[in-house]
Amino acid sequence: MPALHDSQDGCPTTVVVGSCVRKPARCKTNFHPPGAISKLRRVQFRKITLVGVGLLGGSLGQAVKRRRLAREVAGYVRREASIKECAQAGAVDYATTDVLAAVWDADLIVLCTPLAQMRSLVKQMLPALKPGAIVTDVGSAKATVVKDICGLIRKAGAHFVGSHPMAGAEKTGVLAARPDLFECAMCVVTPTKRTNPAALRKVEQLWRAVGGRVLRLSPAEHDRLVSRSSHLPHVVAATLAAAVLDPKHSKEQGMLCATGFRDTTRIASGSPEMWRDIVLANQRELGASLAGFVRELQRVQKLLRRGNAGQIQKFFETAKTRRDLWRAGCVSPSLE
Repeated sequence: MPALHDSQDGCPTTVVVGSCVRKPARCKTNFHPPGAISKLRRVQFRKITLVGVGLLGGSLGQAVKRRRLAREVAGYVRREASIKECAQAGAVDYATTDVLAAVWDADLIVLCTPLAQMRSLVKQMLPALKPGAIVTDVGSAKATVVKDICGLIRKAGAHFVGSHPMAGAEKTGVLAARPDLFECAMCVVTPTKRTNPAALRKVEQLWRAVGGRVLRLSPAEHDRLVSRSSHLPHVVAATLAAAVLDPKHSKEQGMLCATGFRDTTRIASGSPEMWRDIVLANQRELGASLAGFVRELQRVQKLLRRGNAGQIQKFFETAKTRRDLWRAGCVSPSLE
């Protein structure tokens, strides 16, 4: 059975996978019983640096500042205009376009950039990375991140722990950030045999402290599972949006796309740059998931050709039953 550990608010927060995961009936981290906030404040870093302050980085900064989990929160951004936006959102204590200044003397650095930028940024920040510092990330693919940057960070005398909070939205940018984004969200950590145990514990404490539920997976297992549950749905939504709204169709086509189409394709409005990096970083596992999905579509095609009403109804019944069972034990607050 999975090992569950309660947070201070009664919401199970750590799951070490052995079989399946179910969500408790109540999981509201906005409610803190007496003494909970003071306990959360024990999980502190002197300085946390967010490398990339967009939706995820900004939300993490807001959550850290609201819970007083660090004395100082710094942010690295690429554009001067983003400095003002970070201040407007209250995501960091200060932001800068100088990555060395942002990372200098930080106890924890969180990489919140697109995957393709991480290796280059890690190389740039190495001179300012202090020995013993912890580096984690929020990337949606883990095997390539571990391969690309883990060795660089280790040689600098610091520690890397891969992370992937299963939270987000189709909106992008720090002005879309919100401090409750991680509440009751599953936050995957992906240790390897060489991961420092103390660093791993501190990263897990961070995600619990901002309201998340922690799940440990190997980088390879993580990538295999999210290729089906996260990356495949995005590719399917993007394909559906592009195909149905193709200008070659009549103008009436878009007029007949209602709430079902809107809800099914919502995630297709996500950042193209981010999703380009994700699918390329996890192309082998995603390719296998796409192949399996195509086989399922071909099976539906056969059912339609045969016109067997009973089999077609069973197809829909199976999908409904499986989704309803998953929904009853969902871990995403956005589905509440």
